[in-house]
Amino acid sequence: MSMQRLSILGSTGSIGTSTLDVAARHPDRFRVFALTAHRQIDRLFEQCRTFLPEVAVVGDAEGAAELTQRLRTARLSTEVAYGPQALSAVASAPGCDTVVAAIVGAAGLASSLAAARAGKKILLANKEALVMSGALFMRTVAEHGATLLPLDSEHNAIFQCLGTGACRSAGVGVERLILTASGGPFLHRELASLDDVTPDQACKHPNWVMGRKISVDSATMMNKGLEVIEARWLFDMPPGRIEVLIHPQSVIHSMVAFADQSVLAQLGNPDMRTPIAHAMAHPERVDSGVAPLDLTRMAELSFRAPDLARFPCLRLGLQVLRDGCAASVTLNAANEVAVDAFLHEQIRFTDIARVVEQTLDRLPALAASAQLDDILAADELARVTSRQIMAQLPARRAVAKAIH
Repeated sequence: MSMQRLSILGSTGSIGTSTLDVAARHPDRFRVFALTAHRQIDRLFEQCRTFLPEVAVVGDAEGAAELTQRLRTARLSTEVAYGPQALSAVASAPGCDTVVAAIVGAAGLASSLAAARAGKKILLANKEALVMSGALFMRTVAEHGATLLPLDSEHNAIFQCLGTGACRSAGVGVERLILTASGGPFLHRELASLDDVTPDQACKHPNWVMGRKISVDSATMMNKGLEVIEARWLFDMPPGRIEVLIHPQSVIHSMVAFADQSVLAQLGNPDMRTPIAHAMAHPERVDSGVAPLDLTRMAELSFRAPDLARFPCLRLGLQVLRDGCAASVTLNAANEVAVDAFLHEQIRFTDIARVVEQTLDRLPALAASAQLDDILAADELARVTSRQIMAQLPARRAVAKAIH
């Protein structure tokens, strides 16, 4: 394998730090070209000291000035830039060939598309890029000869089970894609008590260590709603052939069922370094640093159908999938706004699904021919609408006050 030069978009988050851990284990294979973070200047500075990137990108001018001063004091020559245009620049720069797209939410769309237009190898953890712009994104990848490899554990598992070597080629004989879900921290909690869930409780996932936004998405199972839409675009699968199963142990990361009724599954410990290492080294395999899976310690591997009354956000995601994904921009934007409000204790946990559903009911779906400007406009309209809906919630109050 030749040396890969990495631009890691969102390097201070859980995916970014795991990617750097894998890269550090293989200095003969991976070199860091660029690191980016929004506001975590301290962590980004430490990453720059360790990995010596050519470029570091932050969210604003103030952060750029602080990071520049600290780098120069440490006698490091890393160039500092800031803002969305700088993100797209390092995603498409000649100095990198592999882009790890790990910025959370809609904020990562433009830079991921820039990487696709530049024909890069894209390791995609930003599921929102495909949720918002599936047709446009996949068309851009194809037209510019980019390579797209999924980092989400579920989609990476499906990719491995298909064995096709590329996305958009599920192939003849594939009957179903089966995405597994842990069910999050509230799989068995009394439904009547979900009103009182706190942000810290929602972020305490039983199996995975993740950022706060995606942890809440896991608790509501909106993450799985977004993932089925992502799977539809990654693997060009009809909505009726994508399923979700609750698998609390998080050992089987997803499965593929074939026409001959064979079912292939990918197993592993719940550690994101496994799919990251797979995508980074593909088509080879390298050490990920993850502990071996000891099946003798598994008391059981259980499965059940998801309860859509318990997880209304999953119901909404499946509804958007069945309807052709035209409302997926609204789904994602409303969820981002509602989750942020919940994390700031402005709405209840159960209000997240209410806000998303009411926003979907109020707004029209996008046309299949939508371009980036149309997508961004629909995203902004959904955010404005969802904030208006939250302001009208009859029980709107801080969760902490509601409990204490």
